Amino acid sequence: MKKDRLDAFGIASLTAIAGLLAFNQIVIVWVNEGLQPVFFAGLRSALAVPFVLAWLALNRRWPRHTPGTARAGLLVGVVFSAEFLCLFMALDRTTVARAVVIFYTMPVWLALMAHFGLPGERLTPVRFGGLILAFGGTALAILDRGGGGQASLTGDLFALGAALGWAGTAYLTRASRLRELGPEVQLLWMVGISAPILLLAAQIPAFGPLVRAFEPHHILWLLFQAGIVVAGGFIAWLAILARYPAAQVASFSFLTPVISILFGWALLGQPLRPPILVAGALVAAGIVLVNQRRAPQPESKG
Repeated sequence: MKKDRLDAFGIASLTAIAGLLAFNQIVIVWVNEGLQPVFFAGLRSALAVPFVLAWLALNRRWPRHTPGTARAGLLVGVVFSAEFLCLFMALDRTTVARAVVIFYTMPVWLALMAHFGLPGERLTPVRFGGLILAFGGTALAILDRGGGGQASLTGDLFALGAALGWAGTAYLTRASRLRELGPEVQLLWMVGISAPILLLAAQIPAFGPLVRAFEPHHILWLLFQAGIVVAGGFIAWLAILARYPAAQVASFSFLTPVISILFGWALLGQPLRPPILVAGALVAAGIVLVNQRRAPQPESKG
């Protein structure tokens, strides 16, 4: 049932999902030690397909062909491929803090796309102010060249590409007939199309050998990614987005980069540099403002 505001269940669910997605960034770093990032991303999508199908079967929601969705489904799968190729490469080339600060500018890019392409999504002065804050945070994160050997401009640019890809998938699902499908079927298009694309892209020599220092525990983390993060976390987030106001749900996305920065420090020993903390605060504030919507005006009774 659609609700007009977040309740206690919605807030608790969004907080839990934010924590899961934040921990997901750490898992990507761990598995990148054993597998080439693009190959890892392709395996994750391939393994996620049966998990999503199992969820659909459990809920007796069999995927059906809906006329007019195939082209959009293929396109969103391609953009999803680019998003996660960039994200996995970013977390291989730069610190978690830098990657997530840049990656979670996604609402900013989505707001810009929606301003020009979706009715009723025009930027207000408040939302425009949020764009400026988030742009400032992104610029600060990219221009700060501290962090030792863990930070690289290439990794930062991959993170920016991932943010644009994420915004692209969100835009396509809203601007096309994919919006008529359930979140599980949308996700099935994404992982089903991205799996072969990423596995083929992994063969490009520039990405390096497919296997690095692979160990058995990497298999467990790969299954965790496919089953819990993708099939569980993504479906839960899309389901909550369908139940509660999109602006209020999206505003909670600021939690994930904050938690990710703390996880990177606590679990990976990555430094908490002041410029990145400031950049993260700017991006978080910008996300909240970008997701503000003008309150509906009460009808005149005079």
